[in-house]
Amino acid sequence: MLLSQLFTQATGKKAGEQVALTASGSNRRYYRIYSDDKSMSLIGVQGTSRDENHAFLAMDEHFLKQGLNVPRVLAVSEDEMAYVQEDLGDTLLFNYIAEGRKTGVFCESEKQMLRQTVRALARFQVKAAEDFNFKVCYPQPEFNLRSIRWDLNYFKYCFLKATGLEFQEDKLENEFERLAYILLQQKKMNAFMYRDFQSRNVMIAPSKENPEELVPYFIDFQGGRRGPVYYDVASFLWQAKANFHDELRNELISEYLDELSKYMEVDKQEFYATLRHFVLFRTMQVLGAYGFRGYFEKKPHFLQSIPFAIENLRRLLKNSADDYPYLIEVLHEMTEMKQFKEVNVRKPLVVKVYSFSYKKGIPADDSGNGGGFVFDCRAVNNPGKYERYTYFTGMDEPVIKFLEQDGEILPLLDSAYKLVDASVKRYIDRGFRNLMVSFGCTGGQHRSVYAAEKMAEHLNSKFGVEVQLIHREQNVERTLPEHDTDKPLTETK
Repeated sequence: MLLSQLFTQATGKKAGEQVALTASGSNRRYYRIYSDDKSMSLIGVQGTSRDENHAFLAMDEHFLKQGLNVPRVLAVSEDEMAYVQEDLGDTLLFNYIAEGRKTGVFCESEKQMLRQTVRALARFQVKAAEDFNFKVCYPQPEFNLRSIRWDLNYFKYCFLKATGLEFQEDKLENEFERLAYILLQQKKMNAFMYRDFQSRNVMIAPSKENPEELVPYFIDFQGGRRGPVYYDVASFLWQAKANFHDELRNELISEYLDELSKYMEVDKQEFYATLRHFVLFRTMQVLGAYGFRGYFEKKPHFLQSIPFAIENLRRLLKNSADDYPYLIEVLHEMTEMKQFKEVNVRKPLVVKVYSFSYKKGIPADDSGNGGGFVFDCRAVNNPGKYERYTYFTGMDEPVIKFLEQDGEILPLLDSAYKLVDASVKRYIDRGFRNLMVSFGCTGGQHRSVYAAEKMAEHLNSKFGVEVQLIHREQNVERTLPEHDTDKPLTETK
């Protein structure tokens, strides 16, 4: 009833149907309220904390004055427990980039919106803080030692202990203290720290200046406070279900820093060095939230997100420094626990390498991805035209010596390695699971078999990926198993 009254107060129209909207982690309730003639709609909000609502309302008013893209509040109840705001539609950034999240391959329109969003974040963090009274923030006016301890204990008690893992609490607390000290020593602490900046808190809607242009709007910022800029970058780019690969993350960080440099001095090397501490901290905070919301409040959405956050943590730990040796040891042990190992979010890449005869057609791809590379070996000098090689294949020493001494196949393989290596790197980064590489010759016995053998050995040695080697015409199959390799796959800026 109260929201209907606020709707009428804001619009002069009688309120009609109210549709409850899904809320993720918040206990606030959201409704889409339509006018009785269905000509317009607003979003109604009922909060559970007056202080939290007051913080949001004060922030919203200030942000609008700063020219920032946030929803305009149109009417507020006397006790500030309810209000109505403009309706920005249904398109969350999370849904806008849905295809990229699912596949790991982001199209140009998705990338462009992500670029817009991180640039808008940099501007938001600076402009929102200008002349803002941080005393209205709830529950804390700033990112401080107490809030860091809350989040670390959130992780320890709501997630780590819930896993059943044994650990030495005193040693862990020592490293928590070290992490807190490092986080609080950083520069750029006087920005507006959104705190829960992730793709579900960004709406994509038409620009007020140009309705034909879609732009990001920021919502649910009531937990914001004064703090360092690094936290929101870590929150956004390492969001559990975002599925951003390293190359895209680095591109978006570069976009963010270009925009941030318009408002403050930026040392890129220092930024990257500092960011990794905040990524570790934010990842633990998120797991704490998932543990509390999932294990204790029994909300399945958060339980479903845990494997994605664990996979993020696994990847983070591969490049972890020695700043927190015991903490890293505990996290490594935690990610290898049975309940997390059994849920493999990013299954490893498997490369299938075939040899075949063109007379019998190119091998079919049973992965459903439409096939991959096909290399034609028929231009290479053919051992099969000599009788002494009739009963040998490309796996046998006489044929191997012939092809290598003749030399014609070696440039073909060098070129094939370069092409396939580039794809394997990208496939691993993007979480792809299948790649197919085929070599064909006249009979599928000598040249193609030799080339397939060499490619399989090369990929398994260089990348450690599982390679399934199939010599179709010989009816021979074998697997080169996945293994660790010390060779880096990508360069980190």
